[in-house]
Amino acid sequence: MKDMFGSPGSVSGLMLRIGQFLCAAASIGWMVSAAGFSNYTAFCYLIASMGLQVLWSFGLACLDVYAIRIKKDLQNAVLVSLFVVGDWVYILFIHTTFFLFILHH
Repeated sequence: MKDMFGSPGSVSGLMLRIGQFLCAAASIGWMVSAAGFSNYTAFCYLIASMGLQVLWSFGLACLDVYAIRIKKDLQNAVLVSLFVVGDWVYILFIHTTFFLFILHH
């Protein structure tokens, strides 16, 4: 497979996953600090989806660190497909949650 910016097991991929993790964690902190956030089901659902993003990004960042430390190539089709499908499912999930939140208001 072609080595691209942000590919799994690379330093750039690790930095992108850390960025995702930090943004998701910051958004959770920001949403939880809002007064009365628990009164809105859609808002709680949005926080839960960000929690899943934190876990997904942290897990893949740990995998990137492991691959970098042992110099393991994560460029096989099955593993990259797993990352793509996982990110795709998460993006559908977060967008659905966001639109539910918008429709609720």
